[in-house]
Amino acid sequence: MHIGEKPAGQTRLRSAFVPHDISTPIAGAKSGPLAGLTAAVKDMYDIAGYHTGGGSPEWLAAHPAATSNAAAVQRILDAGAAIIGKTVCDEFFYSVSGANAHYGTPVNPRALGRLPGGSSSGSASAAASGACDFALGSDTGGSVRVPASFCGLYGLRPTHGRVDLSGAMPMASMFDVGGWFASAPGVFRGVGAVLLGGEAVRESIRQLVVLEDAFAQADADVARLLRDFVQAATATIPEKSAATIAPKGFDAWREMFRIVQAREVWKTYGPFIEKHKPRLGPGIEERMEFASSVSETDAAALRKELPQARNQIRAVAKPGTILALPSAPCIAPLMTTPTADQESFRLRVMRLTCISGVSGLPQVSIPVGTISGCPIGLSFIGWAGSDEALLGLAVSLAKYVGATPRE
Repeated sequence: MHIGEKPAGQTRLRSAFVPHDISTPIAGAKSGPLAGLTAAVKDMYDIAGYHTGGGSPEWLAAHPAATSNAAAVQRILDAGAAIIGKTVCDEFFYSVSGANAHYGTPVNPRALGRLPGGSSSGSASAAASGACDFALGSDTGGSVRVPASFCGLYGLRPTHGRVDLSGAMPMASMFDVGGWFASAPGVFRGVGAVLLGGEAVRESIRQLVVLEDAFAQADADVARLLRDFVQAATATIPEKSAATIAPKGFDAWREMFRIVQAREVWKTYGPFIEKHKPRLGPGIEERMEFASSVSETDAAALRKELPQARNQIRAVAKPGTILALPSAPCIAPLMTTPTADQESFRLRVMRLTCISGVSGLPQVSIPVGTISGCPIGLSFIGWAGSDEALLGLAVSLAKYVGATPRE
């Protein structure tokens, strides 16, 4: 999609973008690896001259416009991409549903009437609708992986620290990473060449480990579709084995992640909430209330346990080995799903997403098919610094997408 083009269903697509959107597209460099491509940007990254809201109108009103671009924004502009808009996100990024009580829920263009997934919901919606070629998001507890699955997109949660988050609103810095979405695998990989910094560990993928306990968390039809895809792609996927990654179950890791995340969230946004008393949306209000109750002592005790869990996961995902698991345990829930049921959904999601969160390892989600007309994604976790290998794998597997039975 190029500047000036208007995709079909323009009114519906506006749901992906914030009311305080940029006034005109921002042109990138005249040449570069992303020249001719358009991008949407999650409303957590600073864009010079515009306000950054993080899903909260009160935060937006209380802070001045950015004076410079976030590092990731500047990188894509320097690479030639044009920015066409700022996208809606869950309030303070504290959800995986994609709903925002203040700005509305972005449409899931590939599963109408269902949640897009969050917190990078607007970015996923924009990319899935064709409003842009790729979109910037972020991932702390699943905010790229879940929307990628629900909206039928390619999405990457990079190795922790490989995308510069300078000029972006934080959530929980111990787990925060930048990320992006694209519908086309070639574009998806090309964005990675621009955004990824730090050290790449360039090993060939030699072994695939199917995480049986992770597949057991998914609905039966989801697990079956994903296994069928793995089987269909045998010629491209390397030697396959099966293993259990969390012998004592995922809830210990999920709880560790939840408590430490909550403490970091409150340290970041608690002072603002106590001073301004903003009107928080359903689910966000309850999570912030819980975050306010988590003491530094509670969080510190669990931080001490993180290295053991991290090492346990990394011992399986050693260089040359990738792990297969569902990106999400189910298809996108209906937009009418009650808040209480969304909390149950969130718990199920976090059992899967905490693996990369705790370990700091990269995870790619690729679209593999549909169930009842709704997209579902298959994920691969790689070793630290394997981001480029995972992007290459996504491109290699693209020929199999749609080859598995659709239900």
